[in-house]
Amino acid sequence: MITFPNTPATAAALSVATRFCSPALLNHSIRSYVWGAMYASAHAIAYDDELFCVAALLHDTGLTEPFDSHRLPFEDAGGQLAWVFGVAVGWPQERAARARDVIVLHMRDDVPAADDPEAHVLQVATSWEVVGRHAEEFPERARAEVLTRYPRLGFGAEFLGCFEDQARRKPDSAAAASVRRDVAGRIAANPLETA
Repeated sequence: MITFPNTPATAAALSVATRFCSPALLNHSIRSYVWGAMYASAHAIAYDDELFCVAALLHDTGLTEPFDSHRLPFEDAGGQLAWVFGVAVGWPQERAARARDVIVLHMRDDVPAADDPEAHVLQVATSWEVVGRHAEEFPERARAEVLTRYPRLGFGAEFLGCFEDQARRKPDSAAAASVRRDVAGRIAANPLETA
């Protein structure tokens, strides 16, 4: 099983995610790291493991009540929190900005691995997690192992509720566009929802 990088920043990010995310959202964030690391390894994608781990753990904090912005899309709010977090743990501002960018980009159009490996890996991992995209990348045995260790705990329904709420309040956001493109149906069809 893939483990987190053993750094103060990743330990702190896990503490933040544990404190502010629901159990389902926390496990989703952890699984996003695990799926992404698995995918990067299988495709020999060189990436910054600590940066990716922090971004994966914090990528949905903008959906939580303490950090939800009524003006910014959740990924922008979460990205800003990641910047603050990075500076607070002693990262240079440029590295903190990278964490922000990875989180923002995970909700944008596909980013090639050559352009931004961390954002690419987070996009693949989260699109697998939420709507089952890239299912061929994650063998049944790996799925079972990850889901046993970090169960979904009703993640699909909770996440859909978050996106529908974002769509109502922020109609120009990527979350609203996902709702218009039937994210509900895609979540229901995700093989992880019935595993």
